[in-house]
Amino acid sequence: MLSALIGSALFVFLVIIGIGVFLHFVPLGLWISALAAGVNVGIFTLVGMRLRRVPPAQIVHPLIKANKAGLDVNVNQLEAHFLAGGDVDKVIDALIAAHRAEIPLPFERSAAIDLAGRNVLEAVQMSVNPKVIETPLVSAVAKNGIELKVKARVTVRANIDRLVGGAGEATIIARVGEGIITTVGSTEDHREVLANPDFISRTVLTKGLDSGTAFEILSIDIADVDVGRNIGAELLTDQAEADKRIAQAKAEERRAMAVAQEQEMRAFTQEMQAKVVESQADVPKALAVALKEGRIGVMDYYNMNNVLADTQMRETIAKAGPVTTDMKSNEHEKGK
Repeated sequence: MLSALIGSALFVFLVIIGIGVFLHFVPLGLWISALAAGVNVGIFTLVGMRLRRVPPAQIVHPLIKANKAGLDVNVNQLEAHFLAGGDVDKVIDALIAAHRAEIPLPFERSAAIDLAGRNVLEAVQMSVNPKVIETPLVSAVAKNGIELKVKARVTVRANIDRLVGGAGEATIIARVGEGIITTVGSTEDHREVLANPDFISRTVLTKGLDSGTAFEILSIDIADVDVGRNIGAELLTDQAEADKRIAQAKAEERRAMAVAQEQEMRAFTQEMQAKVVESQADVPKALAVALKEGRIGVMDYYNMNNVLADTQMRETIAKAGPVTTDMKSNEHEKGK
C-alpha cells in the first residue's frame, strides 16, 4: 500500500515536471495570444526560438504591435535583429512612429540605425519635433581688438538618411562655434555685431555646417552677446612691456660692459703708474752713477735741484689759485 502511494506520488511529480518542460519549450499561452491578435506564428517556430535561446515573448509581442499598426514585418526579421544584438521593441516603436508621421523608414534602415548604436526612436521623434542645442559661451575677437562672448541656440532635425555614419551633436556645436569666431573675427568693429546679432546667424547658416552630420540645421539663433576684454589693448600692453624688458636688458648689458671697461682702464692706469714709480726710482741711481763717473759735476746737481724746487713751487702756487684783494691788503699791512 505504501509503495503504491510512493509510486503514485512519483508519477504525479514526473508528470508535473514533464508538463513544465513542455510549457517551457512550447509557449502555448504566447501562441494563443498571437492567434487571438491575428498574427500567424507556428507553434514549432516558437519551439525553435527556445532552442535558439531567443525569448519568444521579445519577438511575438513586438510582432503583434507591428501587425496592429499595419506594418509589414515578419518573425524572421525580428529574430535576426535580436540575434544581431539589436533592440527589437525599440525598432518596432520607431517604425510605428515613422509610419504615423508619414516618414519613409524601412525596417532594414531602422535596424541598421539601431545596430549602429543610435536611438532610432529618438531620431524619429526628433524628425517630428526638432531639438534645440545650446552652444557653450564662445569667445571671439573683432578686428578692433574687443572680445565678444556669444551664446547661440541651434535648432536641428534628425536626418534619417544620414544617421548611419553621420556626425553627432558635438560636431554641430564645434562647427557653429567655429563659424561664430570666424564671423566676429572678420568684423571691423564689435559694435556692428552688437547692433545686428542676426548677422552672425545668417552668415553661419549659409556655411552648410550640417554637411556630413546626422542632423539638418533649421535655424541658428543668437541667445546672448556680451562685451568682454579689450584684447587688442592687452596685447599692445604686453608687447610694450616685453619691449621695455628687452631694452632694459640691453641697457644693463651695455652698463656692465662699460663698468668692465672702466675697471680695465683703472687697472691699466695703475699698471702705468707702477711703471712711472719704477722709472722714478731709477733716477737717483742714474744720478749717483753719473756723479761717480764724472759725467756731471756737483754744481750741475745743485742747479738741477734748484730747478726742481722752483718748478714745484710754481705748481703749488698754480694749484692755490690767484691771490685775492683781501690777502694782498693783509700782506701789505704786515709789511708796514
